[in-house]
Amino acid sequence: PKADERKTAVTNLRHCMEVSHAAGGSAVLIVLGRQTDGPNAEARAREEIQGLLPLAAKLGQRILIENVWNGMFYDPDGPRDQSAQPFADYIDSFQSPWVGAYFDLGNHARFGDVATWVRQLGPRIVKLDIKGYSNERADQDGPRKGFADITDGDIDWGSVRDALREIQFTGWVAAEVGGGEL
Repeated sequence: PKADERKTAVTNLRHCMEVSHAAGGSAVLIVLGRQTDGPNAEARAREEIQGLLPLAAKLGQRILIENVWNGMFYDPDGPRDQSAQPFADYIDSFQSPWVGAYFDLGNHARFGDVATWVRQLGPRIVKLDIKGYSNERADQDGPRKGFADITDGDIDWGSVRDALREIQFTGWVAAEVGGGEL
C-alpha cells in the first residue's frame, strides 16, 4: 500500500484501540495485508504496529493478527502440511505481550493440521474463531468453497480440544456460523 493508505490504516487502528478501550474491550483484530503487497509488506506492517505498542500498553489493548486467506505466513499453493512457525515467528519478532494471534481454526484447515498449528502458536493465541472446512468440498468446488458448518468437514475437534488444553488456552472463542436472518 501507498504511504497515505498506511497512514490511514494506522490512524484507524489507533481509533479502534481507543474505542475498544472505552467500551471495555481488551483487543483489536487486524489483518496485515496480502502476499501480493510486495516483499516488504511484513516489515512495513511490523514498523507501523511497533509504533502503536506504547498506546496498546497504555490502553491495555492487545493487537491481534488474524490469519486470513491472504497468503501471509503460508503458501496458498503449497502442500497441506504447512507449519504455523512463520506466523509464530512474526508475532515473536515484536518481543511484546501486546501482539498476539486471533487464530481462525477454519481458515487454515486447508494448509495444515489445525491442532498442530494450535500447538505451534501456543500462548500467542489470545482469541479463537472457529468454523468448519472440508478439503473434499474444496477439491471439488474450489478452495474458497470448502468452508462448512463447524461439525462438518475435516477438522478433528477432539485433537483441537487436546491441543488447546496442552497450551492452557483460556481465552475467548467465537463461532463463525451462518444465520442472522430475522
